[in-house]
Amino acid sequence: MYAAFRSIGAYVPEKILTNADLTKMVDTTDEWITKRTGIKERRIAAKNETTSDMAVKAAEKAIARSGLKKSDIDMIIVATISPDYFNMPSTATVVAHKMGLDQVSAFDISAACTGFIYVLSIAKAFIESGMKKNVLIIGAEKMSAITDYTDRGTCILFGDGAGAAVISATENKDEAILDLHTAADGSLGDFLMTPDGGTGNPHKNELKSEASFIQMKGNETFKIAVRTLTKDVVKILADNNLVPSDIAHFVPHQANYRIIKAVGDALKMKDEQIVLTVHKYGNTSGASIPMAINDLYEEGGLKAGEMMLLDAFGGGLTWGSALIPFSPLTK
Repeated sequence: MYAAFRSIGAYVPEKILTNADLTKMVDTTDEWITKRTGIKERRIAAKNETTSDMAVKAAEKAIARSGLKKSDIDMIIVATISPDYFNMPSTATVVAHKMGLDQVSAFDISAACTGFIYVLSIAKAFIESGMKKNVLIIGAEKMSAITDYTDRGTCILFGDGAGAAVISATENKDEAILDLHTAADGSLGDFLMTPDGGTGNPHKNELKSEASFIQMKGNETFKIAVRTLTKDVVKILADNNLVPSDIAHFVPHQANYRIIKAVGDALKMKDEQIVLTVHKYGNTSGASIPMAINDLYEEGGLKAGEMMLLDAFGGGLTWGSALIPFSPLTK
């Protein structure tokens, strides 16, 4: 039994936060942001819009496109670092309830920007073991809820949104997810973190929201991200006897255009192979890759059988890559 990537869906909030808007909030300029990140705008969820709300909308679209009934889903996994609740119930159980799927397995994972590749690997394992048949995987983030809008080093980067995919069992090896790499290095965890509030560094008295905002060592993270991602994607291609020209779509985590360009250049990827959405959504962490795949799909650029190369790097530090043919049930 193999695991096939059947469908994709995404949701983005209506509100747009532009670089011009940010110049009124912190000491920055559109030119400064664009030059360093490639970001022009990002989406911001409504005050009463939760991570699970966005996840449900993306999930419903993915299921509708999968050719399956909602009742066929037997597991839901959500990758998020901005859950509805700290620390339970999991966002996945909230999503399952909102979708009327209270009897399915449901849980969250926390792997930051690499979250979607991690949930892909989990779904693949459950399906190939025979334990599950149709797994709904979701990357959903309300990053605006954990972003300090007085810190110009981080507030320019992040946006909100959700992406979802249906991963299903197949006996056709040609449809199967080809390979996945995931890894982590906890010794560098302080490069990207929300430092306070857990048992490792609990709040002393009352909850301090500012202590739970994202903190990042930007230059250090940039350098190791480029180095690590390049090495990882070179390895996964070599492991599978592929060359960059075999890849129809290179879908990197949309964190920073300079990182994407550096890795793309190292792989000698052509511009038409690289999927870019960072300019309009910013960094949506675990939602970034599925949102980018969804844009590609909705623009008519993703065809059945085409090979996608995914890669991501995030807090933890975590990283991963994947080789996945798009294998819809309906061609």
